[in-house]
Amino acid sequence: MEVDTNPMVTMLDDTSLETIDDLRKFIDGVILIKFRSLEREERARWIRQVLIRFKYLTLRRMNKHVVRQYMEKISGLSRAQVARHITAYRQGKPMCKAYVRRRFSMQYSDGDIELLAKTDDLHQRLNGAATIGIMQTEYERGDHRYVRLRNISVPHLYRLRATARYRVRCTTYEKTKPVQRPIGERRKPAPDGIPGFLRVDSVHQGDCNRKKGVYHINNVDEVTQWEIPVAVENLQESSIEPALDEAFILFPFVIKNFHSDNGSEYINYIVQDFLNRWKVKQTKSRPRHSNDNGLAETKNGAIIRKYMTYYHIPQPFAARINQFYRDHLIPYLNFHRPCAFPKIEILPNGKKKITYPKENYMTPYSKLKSLPHWKSYLRTGITFATLEQQAFAKTPNQAACDLQIARRKLLNIVIPSYHDII
Repeated sequence: MEVDTNPMVTMLDDTSLETIDDLRKFIDGVILIKFRSLEREERARWIRQVLIRFKYLTLRRMNKHVVRQYMEKISGLSRAQVARHITAYRQGKPMCKAYVRRRFSMQYSDGDIELLAKTDDLHQRLNGAATIGIMQTEYERGDHRYVRLRNISVPHLYRLRATARYRVRCTTYEKTKPVQRPIGERRKPAPDGIPGFLRVDSVHQGDCNRKKGVYHINNVDEVTQWEIPVAVENLQESSIEPALDEAFILFPFVIKNFHSDNGSEYINYIVQDFLNRWKVKQTKSRPRHSNDNGLAETKNGAIIRKYMTYYHIPQPFAARINQFYRDHLIPYLNFHRPCAFPKIEILPNGKKKITYPKENYMTPYSKLKSLPHWKSYLRTGITFATLEQQAFAKTPNQAACDLQIARRKLLNIVIPSYHDII
C-alpha cells in the first residue's frame, strides 16, 4: 500500500472495489488500495460516489453496515459524521456548504480610531468620560467627523484604545505606573541587642451602626518588649502625630528605629517629618515576609484584645482610654507582667532551635536592666532611681488588682452593655 505523506485528507483509489464482498475483503486487509490526497469537498464527493455505486439505499441492513465500515475506515470520519453524509444523500442535499462567517457590521471605522488617537494626543489621554465629553462638544460645534464617536460608551472607548491601529497612531500611550513612595526602607530591623527599635501596628475597635470605633496604636520595643499602647479617635495624620509623640515620651530609652507595615497611616510625609525631628529611622515590612512585624501583631491579641475586648468603643472615649493606659496598663505591662524571651541555638545543620527556658521569663524592665551598659540607653531626664521607684511602688498582685478594677470601671463607661456581657 502506497501512502501519501501530504498533510491533506488521505483518500484512496478504490476503482477495483466493485461488490460488497470486495469491501469485506478490504476491511479484513486482503485487498491493497492506493491512497491519494483529497480536499474536504472532494472527500464528500467520494462518499456520495460510494453510496451511489453500491446503491446504498437499496442494500440490506447487513450490507449497509459493511459500506459504513468501509467509508469510516477510509475517510477517517466518525460514525456520526458518516451518518450525516448518508442523511444528506438520502434527502438529496449537498453535504459541504460554503462556510459563511457571521459577523457584525463595523460601527467604528479605522478613521474613527485614528480620530480618537489624535484627540487623546491633544489632551494627553484623559479618562474615558472626559474624552467623550470633548468629542460631543466638537460635534456640537460643527466637526461632524465625531458623528459616531460622540455616542460611544466608555467601555467601548477603552476597547478602541486597545486596538493595534490606535497604539500605532497614538503617541501618548503608556502603561499605568505603580505608585512608588520613597518613604521608609523595606527591610527587617536588626537591633543587635540595643533597645529603641519599635514595632508598631494599629488595632481597630470595631464598627457599630456604620460608625467607626477608636483605634489603638501599639508600640512595642523589639529587644525589651517594652510596650506603650495609645488610643486615637481615627487614623488621620492629625491624630497619629500627637499620639506617636506621646508614646515616644513614655519610653524610658532613646528611640532609634520605627518599623510598621505598609499602611497609609504610617507611610506618609507627616509621619516621616515627625520621625526626622526625633532623628528616628523608618523601616517598613517587606512583601511576602509576614513575620517582619510579628511581635506587634502578637501583642495586639495578647494585650489590646485581652484588656479592651472586641466590642465597639465610640471614638470620643479615646482620651479616657489613654488615661487608663497611662495610670494602670502601661506600668503593669512594663514593670510587673513577665514576657517570654527566646533562646536561639544554632544547630550543626545550620538550623535555629528556639526555646523559652524558665529563666528567660522576665518583665520588660528586668530585661532592660539585664542588657550590658543599659543606663547609657536611657533618655535625658530618665534615671535609674525613677525607674526603680515605679517598679517597687506596687507588688505584681497589687498592680494587677488595681488594673482590673480600673478596667471594669472603664468598660462599664465606654461599652454601655458591658455589665450584661460579664
